Amino acid sequence: MNIDSLDSRIVTLFTEDPRMSVLEASRVLKVARATIQARLDKMQRHGVIAGWGPRLSPAELGYVVKAYCSLVIRQESGHDAVAEALSRIPEVLELHTVSGESDLLACVVARSNADLQRVLDEMTATNTVLRSSSVIVLNSHFEGRTLPLVQAAGAAVEPPASE
Repeated sequence: MNIDSLDSRIVTLFTEDPRMSVLEASRVLKVARATIQARLDKMQRHGVIAGWGPRLSPAELGYVVKAYCSLVIRQESGHDAVAEALSRIPEVLELHTVSGESDLLACVVARSNADLQRVLDEMTATNTVLRSSSVIVLNSHFEGRTLPLVQAAGAAVEPPASE
């Protein structure tokens, strides 16, 4: 879906203040409430807006260690079976099939380095992971950064004059 500068301004506004009402957004952007709602609905329908849920902080829940793990899997299990097995481990936050020497890349959290070892052991105990190699995140400078993409895409296209 192509987005224009109005879509970009709408997404930026709701990213900065997700609890803002559509009516307040229409006042701030000086656009009809129905236009804002229609744009939001369209972006959600097309998957540009993937969800509206709260963004949780694993560290504030006690999971202060974050690591990325390269996983080599049992090929006969297949990626879907491995993903199913690893989805049962709550500390596995993300799982991606990747190119290169490993098969999957997992983002995991733990309460401590010792707890990270427990999580890694639990992953290999599924009998779908042969080997893992991990790097521990020391500091995160930014995460989940998608707003600049929306703003760049929206800067390229102006909204229709009728709105």
